[in-house]
Amino acid sequence: MLQWIPDSPLVSFTILLLVILTVPPIFERLRLPGLVGLLFAGVVLGSDGLGLLDPDAETTDLLSEIGKIYLMFVAGLEIDLAEFRKTKDRSLGFGAATFLVPLAIGTVIGQVFGFGLNASILIGSLFASHTLLGYPIVQRLGLVRNEAVTVTIGATIFTDIAALLVLAICIAIHAGEFSLASLIVQLFALALYAAAVLFGLDWAGKSYFRRTGDEESNQFLFILLAVFLASVGAQLINVDKIVGAFLAGLAVNDVVGHGPVEEKIEFVGSTLFIPFFFVGMGLLLDVPAFVESLTSNLALTLAIVGGLLVSKLLAALVAKLLYRYAWPEMLTMWSLSLPQVAATLAAALAGYGAGLLTESVFNSVIVLMLVTSLLGPLLTERFAVKLPLTKEKGGDRPLPVEAIALDDPFDIAENARFTVLVPIANPVTERNLIELAALLARHESGTIVPLSVVKAHVHMDEPGLTGALRRSHRLLQRAVEVGHSFEVEAQPDVRIDDDVAEGISRAAREANANLIVMGWSQVDLRSRLFGTITDSVFWAAHCPVAVTRLLDEPINLSRILVPVKILTPQTLQVLNFARLFADTNHGSVLVVHIHGLRTPLDQVDALESAIRQHMAQGDSAIQWDVKMVASDSPAQAILNLSQSFDLVILRSMRRRTAGGLAVSDVTTEVIQDIACSMILFGEPHS
Repeated sequence: MLQWIPDSPLVSFTILLLVILTVPPIFERLRLPGLVGLLFAGVVLGSDGLGLLDPDAETTDLLSEIGKIYLMFVAGLEIDLAEFRKTKDRSLGFGAATFLVPLAIGTVIGQVFGFGLNASILIGSLFASHTLLGYPIVQRLGLVRNEAVTVTIGATIFTDIAALLVLAICIAIHAGEFSLASLIVQLFALALYAAAVLFGLDWAGKSYFRRTGDEESNQFLFILLAVFLASVGAQLINVDKIVGAFLAGLAVNDVVGHGPVEEKIEFVGSTLFIPFFFVGMGLLLDVPAFVESLTSNLALTLAIVGGLLVSKLLAALVAKLLYRYAWPEMLTMWSLSLPQVAATLAAALAGYGAGLLTESVFNSVIVLMLVTSLLGPLLTERFAVKLPLTKEKGGDRPLPVEAIALDDPFDIAENARFTVLVPIANPVTERNLIELAALLARHESGTIVPLSVVKAHVHMDEPGLTGALRRSHRLLQRAVEVGHSFEVEAQPDVRIDDDVAEGISRAAREANANLIVMGWSQVDLRSRLFGTITDSVFWAAHCPVAVTRLLDEPINLSRILVPVKILTPQTLQVLNFARLFADTNHGSVLVVHIHGLRTPLDQVDALESAIRQHMAQGDSAIQWDVKMVASDSPAQAILNLSQSFDLVILRSMRRRTAGGLAVSDVTTEVIQDIACSMILFGEPHS
């Protein structure tokens, strides 16, 4: 390290935090993956650069190890087992092809370049796995449940498990004398261990979550403990720790579900631990040796990169011939299975650390990661737009014209009144929130429930609690007055609760609310770490939630813009909400769809026709239109259009990569820069 910088673990940790905060956004602006920036930062800060971080330091080594374990855990956690079960036969078929073909070609390459059989097989296993960096692209295009995409996602389970098992066996053979008996013992121990992790953690997790209810902090700690117990257990049977981490992710997959605990797990991983691993990889990179690998060992590097590209293409071709997929589907499967990041890097590091792989192979794998992490998403963007939308099935599938009734957009039970719950806490935003709720309730001849949640104290007679209750009653009194001015009945409610978000969700359920209207949550350090109240209500509420950031009185918001990615039951509900709001103050609605420059025109025309047919239903007198815009920058296109509107209504969306790194979302980009009023509309999580 530089002499003027203290040689302290705290300094190393501070530098790592600074790198994670600043470097990935810079590289993403250059249209490069953020993880490439982290690798680059590791090289710059390592012994061949500024020397600010020591790869052999205990702190750096520990954080990198935790990041590697966490990376493989998240890779297992994010695999959608429900979708895998739907197409398990074809997923296993493609998984076998995209594992065996690259394994064979990689083994041949290793043999050609003079490596032993054991090392050659391990090189082949590095080709076999893949990381779904292109997943956010197919999700943005509404193609997640296209069969070809689903099969590729499901194949990830097979390829990652099989590649890690090969890694475990190869390292075990390398560590001791090879014999058939020792191999059988190792495989038997591995089978027992895998069964114990997959079934034991699944059972223990479900039991613990059932007993702890809403104690998310303890559930988060339980999952962390399970991950590291599985990793330690893997080492006890001479298997690399990343095998245990991946199996633990699969084991708790159903336990965690797509809930707030999963959000916390992935947030902590993508924010802290996983970036530590990529910086650590950069620290281990010997720059002179890396340059030498690209010169003296250029043939090996080219063979590894070219062998991976060809082998994955051949595997996709096998799937095309077996399952009669069209060329765009085959090429999309190829592009999705190209990126080699999570399992590949972790396995390469494990093999290099065990002395089974040489430095030249390790450096070639780094090049492979850089090439495929850039090429894979680019090819996915190019080929996926040509996939037919009609092949999606189930859940969030596109609809031609069907089916959420316009006269009942919020599932109002027979003989029940339309009820809008409005949590209020800020006197500055209270009036606009109540006005919005009152406009909607008046249109539906319903009622509003202004709600104030007071944080519970240990003793109910504490002065702080008494003062908070007085303040709540004043807020509710003003809310009732605003409601009456719109000739809407108001039923104010005060709730004392340990958790504000849970208090809102429970009150909404008790009031049988059809809609929750909330103000925008303040984003501070605590909310970044543990999520905002808005996030928690989105996850827990039984009814739709409209989160508002209003710059004018709701009655003045007459020109409404609604971006639509694809026509699904969920987006139809957003359109119905926009129609309802526009009808309250005689407004107009423009539905806009931003599509890629290479999207086939027949798909664009079909979607426009479906939207127009849906908007034409009902007897609403609002003015509306549909606009299709070609742009490869959806966020910027929406921002440009929004300058002519009073209000933009967006659908709440979340997504992550299978590699564990958070991906910028169009909605997030729009929220940051939008200059007009906005409503973020989210349907119930279930």
